Amino acid sequence: MISKEQFEKEIEIIIENALREDVGDGDHSSLACIPKEATGKAKLLVKDEGILSGVEFAHRVFEKVDPQLKMEVLIEDGSRVKKRDVAFYVEGSSQSILKAERLVLNAMQRMSAISTKTRTFVDRLEGTNTGILDTRKTTPGIRALEKWAVKIGGGENHRFALYDMIMLKDNHIDFAGGIKTAIQKTQKYLKDKQLDLKIIVEARDLNEIRQILEMDGIHRILLDNFSYEQTRRAVEMINGKCQTESSGGITLETARPYAECGVDYISSGALTHSVHNLDLSLKAV
Repeated sequence: MISKEQFEKEIEIIIENALREDVGDGDHSSLACIPKEATGKAKLLVKDEGILSGVEFAHRVFEKVDPQLKMEVLIEDGSRVKKRDVAFYVEGSSQSILKAERLVLNAMQRMSAISTKTRTFVDRLEGTNTGILDTRKTTPGIRALEKWAVKIGGGENHRFALYDMIMLKDNHIDFAGGIKTAIQKTQKYLKDKQLDLKIIVEARDLNEIRQILEMDGIHRILLDNFSYEQTRRAVEMINGKCQTESSGGITLETARPYAECGVDYISSGALTHSVHNLDLSLKAV
């Protein structure tokens, strides 16, 4: 996993790039009709039901746009919200509030949607020993926000990118010439490069699991598109030698049956790629 420092850097990059994209050489609508010295106050109004996410991100955006803006937070990240709830107030320069408005809303609406969907999976798995993981199926450029939202929703982050964990999937295995060859080459590469990265290997059937289990140093086996019965059998075969992860089209309806097979994790790209934004607005008061 990436370090806290790297994560913070990613968030800073997102804010800078989003403001460059949205503001450009100036918010001319506000500059044209609102005096520079004008001050105001706005509230973040919830117009939907779900899990609120992105309050801390909003604070960072306001601080970047104008350090003099002041937030009064009423509802924290990870809280369940309903229509007409007010999450926070922001007060200060009217021009600054308007400059930050769209970035705050765009980010919070998507983050809240992801946190809400993640929480539904977490609730569905309650009472099992299985965690829910995100994937790299994220929106280009804002992965850090989307993975942050998964954490706020109660899920766990998989690898952040291609550089912080080894995942040998079907194409790696086939191009390398087989599972054992792929693993051996990977372990040699890590040793030669003096890299300390965990190795996950995807298995397509029970025979491939047998081959993986003959190798040492594997952190997790990914059970790709296994049936419930195959998953139960795989968990028995692995018997705690390494972690297990079920993946491949798992839905909210099928998540608990897979968890009851005994896997450590379920990963779902749907946490980030198939969500409906939570309706929020920033209103002057």
